[in-house]
Amino acid sequence: MRRAKLTIIGAGNVGATCAHWAASKELADIVLVDIVDGMPQGKALDLFQSSPVEGFDCKLTGTTDYADTANSDVIIITSGIPRKPGMSRDDLLNTNVKIVAEVTKKAVAASPNAVLIVVSNPLDAMVYTAAKVSGFPPSRVLGQAGVLDAARYRAFIAAEVGCSVEDVNALLLGGHGDDMVPLPRYTTICGVPVTQFMSAGKLDEIVKRTRNGGAEIVNLLKTGSAYYAPASSSVAMAESIIRDKKRVLACAAYCGKEYGVGGYYVGVPCILGKGGMEKIIEVDLDAREREMFNTSVLHVKELSAAAEKVLATL
Repeated sequence: MRRAKLTIIGAGNVGATCAHWAASKELADIVLVDIVDGMPQGKALDLFQSSPVEGFDCKLTGTTDYADTANSDVIIITSGIPRKPGMSRDDLLNTNVKIVAEVTKKAVAASPNAVLIVVSNPLDAMVYTAAKVSGFPPSRVLGQAGVLDAARYRAFIAAEVGCSVEDVNALLLGGHGDDMVPLPRYTTICGVPVTQFMSAGKLDEIVKRTRNGGAEIVNLLKTGSAYYAPASSSVAMAESIIRDKKRVLACAAYCGKEYGVGGYYVGVPCILGKGGMEKIIEVDLDAREREMFNTSVLHVKELSAAAEKVLATL
């Protein structure tokens, strides 16, 4: 039986950690790609040498040659410059559109049937870029954002309540980061509404911290950005696709009529299976939630337009 093949583009902190999480799950044979010769080879070899200790069996390849990525089932794109203190995700747009466009073109030429998961920032613009360059159907282009935002939200809630993170379920919509739309009405702890565990004011504080979750880590690290949680979230999406688990995960997915978006990649709950995004789940929004969602979508549209301008120059 053929083992699935997972390509990770970018062997920096996020990419290498994606490889780590995926290998620990024996998710697939893994190809780690980077422009810097020696770095992906060294990290892949180092990770492979941990396999006897950790007890996982999968092939690990580090390379600068996209021929090695041929016939991948899933491709995770992490390439791009990271945020530094004082930078917003939007500040990265011009540089990262060019990088993501280049790597997407090379990757899809080698794996025309793959599912793309984009992690690079600003996320909403980078998913748009990968979709335009690849020409893939919308079901096979996704952005990792909602899984990460929800994980941060759930972690902060569990810490406040003093319960297991496994018992906190949450849903967020919209763009990644500052424009995300948390939905306290759909946030529960073992089925019990979160509002029974804390005041509205405390929940607002947690929402604010979640929105600034990436910036908080950037300011602490000073020379880089988050990578453990973004990588874990990306691999959760890849696992649902490769193993056809049909998990419901919040992803940046193409919304046409859904939520009245009109043709943009926006964070919404999706069912992920072997075909990629198999279904978008529409939840009822009250007036306030709809207002926040529409504001978030407007910013996504602005980022997509900015990405389009850069693409037009390439």
